Formats: sequence, structure tokens, C-alpha cells
Amino acid sequence: MCGIAGFVGGRWSSRGEITATLTRMNSCIRHRGPDHSNIWIDEAARVAFAHNRLAIVDLSPAGNQPMTSPSDRYVIIYNGELYNHHEVRDELMQSGMAVPWKGHSDTETLLAAIDTWGIRRALERSTGMFAFALWDKVERTLTLARDRLGEKPLYYGRQQPDGPFLFGSELKALAIHPQFEREVDRRALTLLLRYNDIPAPFSIYRGIGKLPPGTILTLHSGDSEPMINEYWSGAAVAEAGVRDPLHLSDADALDELEQRLQTAIGRQMIADVPIGAFLSGGVDSSTVVALMQKLSSRPVKTFTIGFHEAEFNEAEHAKAVARHLGTEHTELYVTPDEARAVIPKLPYLYDEPFADSSQIPTHLVSALARQHVTVSLSGDGGDELFGGYNRYLLTSELWGKISIIPKALRAAAARAITFVPASAWTKFGIAASGVLPQIAKVNRLGDKVHKGAPLLQSESVAELYGGMLSLWRDPEAVVIGATEPRSQATGLTQPLTGLGPIERMMALDMLGYLPDDILVKVDRAAMAVSLETRVPYLDHHLVEFAWRLPFDMKIRGGQSKWILRQLLYRYVPKSLIERPKMGFGIPIGDWLRGPLRDWADALLEENRLRREGYFRPEPILQMWQAHASGKVNEEYRLWGVLMFQSWLEAIGQIRVPASEYCCMSAKA
Repeated sequence: MCGIAGFVGGRWSSRGEITATLTRMNSCIRHRGPDHSNIWIDEAARVAFAHNRLAIVDLSPAGNQPMTSPSDRYVIIYNGELYNHHEVRDELMQSGMAVPWKGHSDTETLLAAIDTWGIRRALERSTGMFAFALWDKVERTLTLARDRLGEKPLYYGRQQPDGPFLFGSELKALAIHPQFEREVDRRALTLLLRYNDIPAPFSIYRGIGKLPPGTILTLHSGDSEPMINEYWSGAAVAEAGVRDPLHLSDADALDELEQRLQTAIGRQMIADVPIGAFLSGGVDSSTVVALMQKLSSRPVKTFTIGFHEAEFNEAEHAKAVARHLGTEHTELYVTPDEARAVIPKLPYLYDEPFADSSQIPTHLVSALARQHVTVSLSGDGGDELFGGYNRYLLTSELWGKISIIPKALRAAAARAITFVPASAWTKFGIAASGVLPQIAKVNRLGDKVHKGAPLLQSESVAELYGGMLSLWRDPEAVVIGATEPRSQATGLTQPLTGLGPIERMMALDMLGYLPDDILVKVDRAAMAVSLETRVPYLDHHLVEFAWRLPFDMKIRGGQSKWILRQLLYRYVPKSLIERPKMGFGIPIGDWLRGPLRDWADALLEENRLRREGYFRPEPILQMWQAHASGKVNEEYRLWGVLMFQSWLEAIGQIRVPASEYCCMSAKA
């Protein structure tokens, strides 16, 4: 895994100043690749590349970058892993191409493939996660590309007509350039309040975007605007899979799933450094670890973070699974003070406001794993592919019940539900757990009931699900001078022709929530400690197979991830797995009323909000007072505001000099 940065055009002075700028940009993301750093500059073409390497495959200098193709036509800086690069290399050699191989890195293989087949064809033949920048010396063209599902990040943009075209793995690298402008994009801020992340193609800064997954960006020398084209479409894969499902028996489908997932995991276990896995004890991570252990001749290293608060602790479940599978398991119980100590680092880890509070335990478990391994596999993606989120069934069942009730009656029901305190609903859920349906057996039931009550007034199942995804329902009423862009929650979605309601939710999450939240969270949290993470479920061959599985193999009899569970039961007893879905959280709401109260009070102070001019204070302060009193739990909506305020204080208003920013980021 690595970090890339660079720029094309802009004001160029002396080579020394360009070199100094590029070196500073590179140093800000050194944590992504501490093993080797280098830069490449073409003054005549006004192109500058920087690269930091985390050596995973081919640890020799032959894998260092920037790297030039055998023909000397292309120069690449690359972040990622091609899991099938041995097959690609064999195919190149069998085709008669005489490549003067210098080593066995996947970067060298990709570059040779591009040299031979061209960019698009090379990507279509590649399986992996990646983001790269490529300079074509002949065509004088910059190409940026990102993997199919969005595992690896890539920011880009030109903020002034005559300014540089900037790009990089993290925003901090772009922000160091002397021509970078730190103007907050208020449209992005409305999206943050709705989702607690900033979805592609937006970033928090005006004029800077995120390259969408599965796309290729091309910028020809002299052009002001780039062209962006898809080489793989998740929406098209979902539509094609539902249109042309596989006709397999349960037993055959299960065997095929096991073989495909085992192939993906086997490829991702290839490394020249120590490798392990995150283990929560849930279905997704336990299945990955079970197959890893099957493929390994020695105990797999597994890692879990534990909390002393039983409501948030999965460590005991993970330990039981690890013991059964025979892994070399490491767990670390974290105190609240240790978890809260991560909060001041978050602006530097994420560079833009990001408010999925599970970012904190994700960073802690990454730091734990990095003490033992350089690569860790995760179970992310299983929920989106196999229907694992509680909200899928909840939305579908809720719409089936409320759609036949007049809207006026639904509005009255919503008021009645929220009249009962959330704590009372949670106590009821615990007391009645023996008779409640499976879908209602969730942690913190009261918070979820209160969040869902306003959705009773939805006009359609699509509107209902959009509301499920939304935190603030009217961000424009909170962000001053902002117009919210259309997005997944407000009607701008792929056609997704032929998909049923739950399949549509799964597809939208695969296209949005997965790359914009889950994968962002994991990448920054892990790369901050120079840990590479790999996600077997997102092997695109497996994704395409999963979408062709009939729906009732994913959700059957009210049970999510049915086929994945059957696979796991081949290796782990059902009794160790079946329990309410917990998630990966921390008690942020309680902390905001207790040890984080002063911190939040300072960030949400009325005069401060008015002076900064981004938020209307009234709705925020009303919410904060209600939460602080204990009457309601507004932790999710408040966390988004607090993460913006914390980011603004730390780096958003240029209060930190560039050199210090780099140092703070590295320490984070």
C-alpha cells in the first residue's frame, strides 16, 4: 500500500521550488508508505509525481516508484494491490511480449500491461484495489484511475483556471501546495449533515473532488477540464445479475460461493510481509478468518478490540470464534480514556469532516494489528452483497404495513412513538426479547425507534429508505447559504432497473455507503499506522457472482445473509454466531453528556457558531440542549456537526502551518 501525490501545470518557478513543494506534499502522506519515498519531475511537460511506498510484494528496490514502463513511454505512481498480477504477467509472457522484468512487483506488471494493452484493457484484466496516476510522455496526457468498488482513495481538482491540476491519496497532500485554496464547499457540508460523510464526487473543499469508483480520468495537455469514463459499473452489475440469475440448488450455490470466496481470500493472502485479519466474531469477518485458516498451514493472526461496556463489546464473541478456529488471537481492552484520546487526531486522519464514530475503534484495532502484521484482511462488504443490514428488512416490512394507513394517522403515530422516551423503548425491547420478531432484536432499540418515527409519513419505499439514510432531514435549514445537491437520499439514484425494494437498497449501499463511509473509515484509520487492509468480499468476480444469486439465498425466512451463514456453519457452530447484530460502536452519546461535555460546549458555543458563519445556531443548540439533558439521544446528528467544528478548528481555517500540519498528521 502506498500514497501518491502530484500536480500538472500551474505557476512553475525554479526547479528547486517545485521540488520543495512536491517533497512537502509527499511528506504529509509518508504514513501511507514509510519504506521508500521519491519524486519525479518533467519540467518541459510541467508534470510532478511523488510516491511513498509501503512494501508488500517484492520488498526490493525493483518495486520502488515512480516507475517507468519498459517502452519508456509511461511513468506511474500507484497505490494498491493487483491480486492476479501473476496471471497477468504470465499472460503477457505467453503472448510473446519480451518484458525485461526487473523484479516481481504488481506495479511492474500493471505498467507492462498498460504498455502492451492500453489502460482500459489492462484495468479490465486486473483484479484488485488501486488508485494511480499515469503520465503518457508521447500523448502528453495524465490519467487517473480508481478501483471498481472504491477501496483506495483519489482526490483531484483545479481550483483556478490557470492553477495547477492537483491529485493525491489524501487531501492533506493537495492542501500543502502553495496555490491550494481552502474554501469550504457548503454543498458538501449539507451532505455531511445528511450522511455523516461527504460522498463522491464531492470533498469539503471547493474545486476538489473524489474520483468515483470504477472510472478513468483523462487530462490532455492544454485542456482545462478532464474527461471521466467508467470501465466498470456496479449499477450495471446489479441490474445484469438480477436480470440473469443463476439457477443452482442450495447445495451447488453454497459450494460455488465457498470456492469463489476461497479463491479471493487465497489471492489476498499473498504477501512478502506478515498478514492477519480483523475478527469481530460476526458472520462476515468469521467467514473470512475461517477460510484463511483453512488455507494456512499455521495459525492465522487475528485481532479484536474490546470495551468494558457490555453494550459495545464484541471481544468475547470474537475470542470464542478464534478459539474454535485455532487462530493466534490478540485482543486489547480499551479504556474510555484511550478511546477518547483518538478524537483530537481525527481531523488529521481524515483531512475532511468524517463522522462515522466507529472510526475510533477502527483506528484502535488497526494500531493493535500493526504491532504484529503489515496486512490485515477485513469482512467489509458482506452486508451490502448478502443483505445484512437490519434496515433492509425493517424498511421493507415497515412499508408493507404503513403504506395502507392514511398519512394523517401515520403522523399521529409518529408523534405518539416519540412521546415515549427512547430509554423506555430500549427497556421494553430487553424485557420482551423472547417474543419480539428477529428484526426488532437490536441493540439500543429506543434510539432506532425514535429515528424511524418520522419516516412513517413517507410517500414511497424509496422515500422511506432515503429517510433511513438521512440524519438531518433538511440540511439547507442548518447550513447558511447552501443548496444541497441531489443525492441518494433525495432522489438522485441509478435507474437500477428490475431490482426489488431490498435489492435496490443493497445496490445503493454498494454504490454509496460502502465507498463513501465504510471504505474511507478503514483506509484512513489503517493507513495512519501504515497498515494495509484488504477486503476479500470486494473481489469484483465475487461481487458479480453475488448479484446473480437469487434473492432468497440472501434473505430467507426473515434471516439476513442466509447463504453466507450456511457457509460459515461448515466451520463454526451456529451457537457461536447467532446473536443480534451489534455493529462496531462506542458510547459517544454518553460521553457527550459526561467527559466530552466541555469539549462539545466549546465547539457549539452560540457566538462561535455565528462568528464562523457556517451553521445557524438555533437548531443545533436546541438539539444539543435536549441531548445533554438526557431527554433524547442525538449523538449521530451532533457528531457530524462536532466533527466539522473540530476539523475547522484544527485545519480548515489554515490555523496550522504546512510543516506543522504534516508533522501532526504523521503523529496521528
